[in-house]
Amino acid sequence: MSKATTLHAKFGSIELLLDVPSTSLGISKRKWHSAFLTIYCSRAFLSLRPSSQPKATKATFISRTVPYYIVSIGSVSSPAIHGFKADQKSLTDLVKEKNLNHLLELGGVEELASALKTDAQHGINGDDAEGIARRHEAFGSNTYKKPPTQGFLHFVWEAFKDLTILILLGCAALSLGFGIKEHGLKEGWIDGGSICLAVILVISVSAISNYRQSRQFDKLSKVSNNLQIEAVRNGRRQLISIFEIVVGDIICLKIGDQVPADGLLLEGHSLSVDESSMTGESDHVEVSVHENPFLFSGTKIADGYGRMLVTSVGMNTNWGAMMSQISQDTSEKTPLQARLDKLTSSIGKVGLAVAFFVLVVMLVRYFTGNTEDENGNKEYNGSKTKSDDIINAVIGIVAAAVTIVVVAIPEGLPLAVTLTLAYSMKRMMVDNAMVRKLSACETMGSATTICTDKTGTLTMNQMKVTKFWLGKESMEEGAYTSISPDVVDLIQEAVALNTTGSVYRPSLESEVEISGSPTEKAILSWAVHESKMDMEKVVKSCSILHVEAFNSKKKQSGVLVERNTDSSIHVHWKGAAEMILAMCKSYYTASGIVKNMDENEKRKFEQIIQGMAASSLRCIAFAHKQVPAEEHLNKDQKFVLMEDGLTLLGVVGLKDPCRPGVKKAVEECQYAGVNVKMITGDNVFTAKAIATECGILRTGQDMFGAVIEGVEFRNYTPEERLEKVDKICVMARSSPFDKLLMVQCLKQKGHVVAVTGDGTNDAPALKEADIGLSMGIQGTEVAKESSDIVIMDDNFASVATVLMWGRCVYNNIQKFIQFQLTVNVAALVINFVAAVSAGQVPLTAVQLLWVNLIMDTLGALALATEKPTKELMEKPPVGRTAPLITNIMWRNLLPQALYQITVLLILQFKGKAIFGVSDKVKDTLIFNTFVLCQIFNEFNARKLEKKNVFKGIHTNKLFMGIIAVTIVLQVLMVEVLKKFADTERLNWGQWGLCIGIAIISWPIGWLVKCMPVPERPIFSYLKMKKNTPYEH
Repeated sequence: MSKATTLHAKFGSIELLLDVPSTSLGISKRKWHSAFLTIYCSRAFLSLRPSSQPKATKATFISRTVPYYIVSIGSVSSPAIHGFKADQKSLTDLVKEKNLNHLLELGGVEELASALKTDAQHGINGDDAEGIARRHEAFGSNTYKKPPTQGFLHFVWEAFKDLTILILLGCAALSLGFGIKEHGLKEGWIDGGSICLAVILVISVSAISNYRQSRQFDKLSKVSNNLQIEAVRNGRRQLISIFEIVVGDIICLKIGDQVPADGLLLEGHSLSVDESSMTGESDHVEVSVHENPFLFSGTKIADGYGRMLVTSVGMNTNWGAMMSQISQDTSEKTPLQARLDKLTSSIGKVGLAVAFFVLVVMLVRYFTGNTEDENGNKEYNGSKTKSDDIINAVIGIVAAAVTIVVVAIPEGLPLAVTLTLAYSMKRMMVDNAMVRKLSACETMGSATTICTDKTGTLTMNQMKVTKFWLGKESMEEGAYTSISPDVVDLIQEAVALNTTGSVYRPSLESEVEISGSPTEKAILSWAVHESKMDMEKVVKSCSILHVEAFNSKKKQSGVLVERNTDSSIHVHWKGAAEMILAMCKSYYTASGIVKNMDENEKRKFEQIIQGMAASSLRCIAFAHKQVPAEEHLNKDQKFVLMEDGLTLLGVVGLKDPCRPGVKKAVEECQYAGVNVKMITGDNVFTAKAIATECGILRTGQDMFGAVIEGVEFRNYTPEERLEKVDKICVMARSSPFDKLLMVQCLKQKGHVVAVTGDGTNDAPALKEADIGLSMGIQGTEVAKESSDIVIMDDNFASVATVLMWGRCVYNNIQKFIQFQLTVNVAALVINFVAAVSAGQVPLTAVQLLWVNLIMDTLGALALATEKPTKELMEKPPVGRTAPLITNIMWRNLLPQALYQITVLLILQFKGKAIFGVSDKVKDTLIFNTFVLCQIFNEFNARKLEKKNVFKGIHTNKLFMGIIAVTIVLQVLMVEVLKKFADTERLNWGQWGLCIGIAIISWPIGWLVKCMPVPERPIFSYLKMKKNTPYEH
């Protein structure tokens, strides 16, 4: 920087200080201000004087004065806020307005860090709880104000808004009014009050279920938002919760990370950021220390890596303000819910028609004098009948008709779906799968193909260097002392300078702590322990000029460095062995001699790499070249890394063992009719070895067409791809684009595709797939946001568990539909026949509401919470267009409904004569038998195909508990709440009769399961074939 420029900068700063209004300062403060200006100006001019120690002078005179600028000038009289020489508003405005000039006036990012009491290298003191508390107090916490969540009363109000409930409450109110008027308060409230109580019970249960589900979604949302961020505290890289970040923290960023707060770049290489979430612009923004160091919360790192200083958190960021306005939508309809809504609507229309017909028939019978009261007298005698009696009778008829609609409309179906999805989401969290999108729960049950990554999913992601080739010689452990010191220095340079990992040793006696990706950690660990590398010493010996960051497309990373000892410039490359090999023209031997590499020599190296890969090793090569000073810049004076004429330093082989249990999980998926395909960036030989070890490839399998490289698949014509995609089991050296291409091909062929991914570039494939599965440990935030389910332990066995849960959700819904339709059909037919023939319904409004409660809520809770069983994996996947109500379900439910209708109609018309009981006892027998039939049929619904419905029942305590509660409540309804339920007490013999009739549903259920059913859906026979060609 020239003296003129420096002077200009100084005067600009002085101008800022002189601009303080004198009126705002007292006499003592003005004196202080004047003294400060005098000292500052003298130091500013002294800093321009030539010195024998320019570097020291610069550090002493210029940088130490700069923090004074950070003080909010308008409040010079006030002390520094909580000990920090910065205020929140200045920091927020600085980043928000991208004010680079102001940042330079403040002395740059490092001076800002010292004003925030942050060491730019070692970060803040993470053990100082008081210091962190002060930062919270001064600058706020990294949390957002959430819109208030809906309270319990909101769900009560939503349940109240149901039209049938409102009509029933209207009827209850009228019945209550007329009842009290006619019979007095003591007796008159019973009919209307009973309906009111029953309706309130139904509303309460519905509201409680929905409220609990809403709370569960909120909890899951908190878990999914609690990202783990890599921060530097006490000189050590450590993972902390995004909510624990404070102003002054140093955060490490890499490809795919979400920027967790607003801040400034301290140091970085090839860093580009996707700001589309903030600006809507899809173009990536280059971020650099000198030209654009500003980073915004909520944006994503698209390329490169770096470290940032946090300047604003939580509500002081644009992202925080935006997120506080957004509430999570839990009303998203899944495909299954949409299908069930249609089914509910269809059944509801039938119920409405039946109810309307019953209403008309009962009104006609009443007004034509065909109905009698309890004493055998005509209820309607023209003008002789009191208007109150007519209104009471009409209210009773309307209430009965409306109750039929309540029973007919299966509002329990949406509740059952909600319950089973909420339950499965909760259980899947225990099984290491976090559901981000509800629809994925059920779609996973239909998956026909799973495309999986290798590293970390099929393997343990615990890399270890087990082989090292230097030249054409394999170096055994302990033989590193025989390697030329110059070659060792180059290898250490290649490892220490071209890495995103770090090595930290708290003290000389302590163990070394290594952080970074599993590959980086393995290579750093090897260099530290085998070649005795001192990472800090190597890093300080060179200055990094430029970095080409690693990404999954290039599969290599490079670094341009200048040695501090002789100012010579060197380039180091590291990456996929065969790609680095292609860039080399020579190689080092262990003695340090550089030998030329002709085509013959190159083939020998290729064989070495293939041999290592065939042993399931991932091969990483290092290459080096000293660059002439004039060749490291291009025409635009930008740094460029040479990519040819390199010298091969060596090749390391990293072993990543297969996860225990992965072979069993793959076999389970294959047994369940789901194809497992492995898509990896590793070379063909490594991929083939791992795939065979995991069971994706079988020994002796024809490999032609089963194992291909990404470039080969990419170069097929669209027709060839569609033809060959089914046979492919392994795709090696694939790019994220190849993965996307495969997903598109499989979907075109009608497959339901699940895809695993962890990188930023996997996002398109995760979005395109029917079910995107991202990895919780290795996965980037971009990948997680694009996915439907996050596999928390990165394990393929968890993917197989998710598949089983998906099938379980679908199966549980089908069980409940079968159970509910049986009740619907039976209740509708009984009430319809009785109303048409006898002019009255055997089941009262209160009794039907009780049946509705058993059926809709308790039934849903009992059947929707069945755990997955291995039997689910014995069947092929359910197709996209398979009917919801299968032939098997029709076979199970129709005989049960027919049995119940027959028995109850016999009781209705002949029960009085057969058992010699009164009408009231007969109606109680019908009600009791009907409810008990549903309880016993609930057991039948547990298994759609298996004859033994009791298998595993002891493991489902909730099911047994609900059955017990239902029985106890039914006994109370009949024996205790006589007036409320309009029942009579039954003796032991009558109870035995009801149980005997109901228990017959078990043998019926066993017998009907012996009947074979056609595979073609019943209703497909009713559909007329369109566009049938005519024969001439």
